[in-house]
Amino acid sequence: MKKTILLLAMAGLWSCNNTKTAETPAFEDPLIANMDTTVRPGDDFFMYSCGNWIKKNPIPGNERSWGVWTMVQSETYERMKKISEEAAQKTDHPKGSNAQKIGDFWASGMDTSAIEKEGLNGIATELASINSITDINGLVQTSARLQTIGVETLYGLYLYQDEKNSEIYSLHLYQGGLGLPDRDYYFNTDTRTAKVRAEYPGHLAKMFQLLGDDEKTASANSAVVMKIETALAKASRKIEDLRDPYKNYNRMSISDLNKKTPLIDWKSSFTTMSINNEDTVVVGQPEFFTALNGLLKTISINDWKTYYRWHLINTYASNMNSALSNEHFRFFGTVLSGVKEQRPRWKRVLDVEENVLGDALGQLYVEKYVSSTFKKRYEELTNNIFDAYRERIGKLSWMSDSTKQMAVNKLNSVTKKVAYPDKWKDYSKLVIERNSYVTNCIRANNWQFNYEIAKLGKPVDRSEWSMTPQTYNAYYNPSNNEIVLPAAIFIIPGLADSLADDAIIYGYAGASTIGHEITHGFDDQGRQFDEKGNLRDWWTKQDGEEYIKRSKMIVSQFSNYVALDSMHINGDATQGENIADLGGVVLGLEAFKKTEQYKSGKKINGLTPVQRYYLGYALSWLGHQRDESLANRILTDVHSPNFLRINGAVVNSDEFYEAFNIQPGDKMYRPDSLRVRIW
Repeated sequence: MKKTILLLAMAGLWSCNNTKTAETPAFEDPLIANMDTTVRPGDDFFMYSCGNWIKKNPIPGNERSWGVWTMVQSETYERMKKISEEAAQKTDHPKGSNAQKIGDFWASGMDTSAIEKEGLNGIATELASINSITDINGLVQTSARLQTIGVETLYGLYLYQDEKNSEIYSLHLYQGGLGLPDRDYYFNTDTRTAKVRAEYPGHLAKMFQLLGDDEKTASANSAVVMKIETALAKASRKIEDLRDPYKNYNRMSISDLNKKTPLIDWKSSFTTMSINNEDTVVVGQPEFFTALNGLLKTISINDWKTYYRWHLINTYASNMNSALSNEHFRFFGTVLSGVKEQRPRWKRVLDVEENVLGDALGQLYVEKYVSSTFKKRYEELTNNIFDAYRERIGKLSWMSDSTKQMAVNKLNSVTKKVAYPDKWKDYSKLVIERNSYVTNCIRANNWQFNYEIAKLGKPVDRSEWSMTPQTYNAYYNPSNNEIVLPAAIFIIPGLADSLADDAIIYGYAGASTIGHEITHGFDDQGRQFDEKGNLRDWWTKQDGEEYIKRSKMIVSQFSNYVALDSMHINGDATQGENIADLGGVVLGLEAFKKTEQYKSGKKINGLTPVQRYYLGYALSWLGHQRDESLANRILTDVHSPNFLRINGAVVNSDEFYEAFNIQPGDKMYRPDSLRVRIW
């Protein structure tokens, strides 16, 4: 997937004429405004291209990061706020209409007096259900029911296309049940991770006190949760081991799964979740479920009930009273991410509303803010990037003709979804009322679960979008062999789309988004799926081995980067995103070379077209984040930090060296033998 990123300021240029000329546009050039020309591009291209903006734009106290993504989101927030407020002001919307749901959800989320008064009443039914558990069967069935309202206990359950048969939906069981972001938080010994782990029990104890436990009981319950989650984490695979689609695809019958986990009656669990007539399931990590069965045998029922209470309140604390919400933020916002204060309530409510009613908001967003001219421009840009990729494949020296033919066939089969969907989700079965915010959130999670489960046994809907048009992100879906590019991902804050020259557009959107996402179809994971979205090896043995050899170079490159303190990038875990970043830079430039701007060679504000292209790419990753948030990202995110998504990608591009006269001895210089060349 893409990422998040931008704004402006003012600066001079390193070794470039900064004098205004007839060629200079009559608007503030973001490339010039963001630059820090006290930094040489060959020493740190990220700071050269973004440094002035970073100096002038410190991270606000209520944010974990600040950059392009927050600038775009700020604009979207204002638009969504207006839509929500207008909907809430009217109380005569037809019941069940999208306007009624938007208005009532917003009103319930903003009514802090009612939320405070409600206390724990909104989750009282769930707490009573947990408290009534008396045996392992009750434990297992309660876990199943909690899954239907978004509370992940014991394991993760998901529904998506079968990796080896993209024409059907399959149930997937995955390792899960943790409270900290990743299994490594329970074991790593570096100072930052150890500090988070040391703070976690205190947070657990405080939350149990807010649930009504006395101090001594809360402390004991905290230790119980740590014991259980550490055991689950020990049985979990590391983030890099989750990248192999074959090793994490283990299709088995329900009867065979029951043999591995005799204490879990899966058929009964699925019935509890309204999943009927399923006789097979894809198990991601079989050893995790074997270990889980053992834990069900050795850990007491009361301890499991304590663990369930924690996961229930952890899921919904931010939707409840201020004491719960503030303590939840203190740990996950401040301790884990370094954020000093909560964001305004209206933004937090909009975040949840986007998850609950994203398509309803999206329809109004598109009607008001996305023009047909905008959509057409980016459909054409997408086609141009695909044309460049097709040509690149044909010219590859290391790939055989037979594999090239298969690669082009897959590329030609990709579905391109740009700006917004042709049809929208139907929320008619989702009940939203004004009387309880947390109840609305519980209903919404249950609706989403049922919406997904209802797909079982039906033809795969390849027209569906998994993002809304107002989302600043994008994705490639290997099972659908599709690229999905929401309208908001193309917004450049502070610069009208009509004023952006092709160099900026091809770097900012063509490279970092379109080229990046389509390269995911051919990264270390995506290349293992065929043109129909099935997990199938379509490579010759020699070509496959050569690809692995080349991908190992990018793994080595990024593993050697120290991102924070002594924390290195996990080159294995991030290789797919790093390959996609490199592919995006290459493809965006190849497509840009076909434009009149590139062919003319004319400078704008003293910058050549190619210089503007690379700076346009850097613009898409403009931003910075708190050290605590960065440490979390290094452990849990398959994306490299933004500064390395710039520096780590461009140093493998020969034209970058030429554009900025980078020579041996410069800090970013990599000899030709170490430059990674894949696509």
